[in-house]
Amino acid sequence: MTAETKACELCEHGGGEIVVQNAQWRVVLVDDANYPGFCRVIWNVHVSEMTDLLPVERSSLMQAVCKVEQAIRDVMSPHKINLASLGNMVPHLHWHIIPRYSDDAHFPNPVWANARADLPDVSARRALLPRLRTELLNQLKQPA
Repeated sequence: MTAETKACELCEHGGGEIVVQNAQWRVVLVDDANYPGFCRVIWNVHVSEMTDLLPVERSSLMQAVCKVEQAIRDVMSPHKINLASLGNMVPHLHWHIIPRYSDDAHFPNPVWANARADLPDVSARRALLPRLRTELLNQLKQPA
């Protein structure tokens, strides 16, 4: 293990509640009070960029991202899905899949911007999380 991987929180920790995992990647639910259904797809091996992967690995990762997006759309019914692969703070390849609503805490800005003062009640969205876990399992067990 290199010094970089020893300092990497995604190498040391799961990155959220692991819902599905295989040899290449894992899908986690992020515990975010304002964004129930926020997921990450995290590459298991410490690499920083998509081009660090072989084409077949990139395809596997992006298929997982798309299946997570579909599960979130099917269960959470967001107005929009935000996909992001930043890695500026944690340079370990991962994708954020974030359900967005016109009444959410940051809309129309990114979830990392300053929140509005009028935060919505997300309890109904939070109540959908058990269904989302089931749908993630269903979507991700399907062949590509």
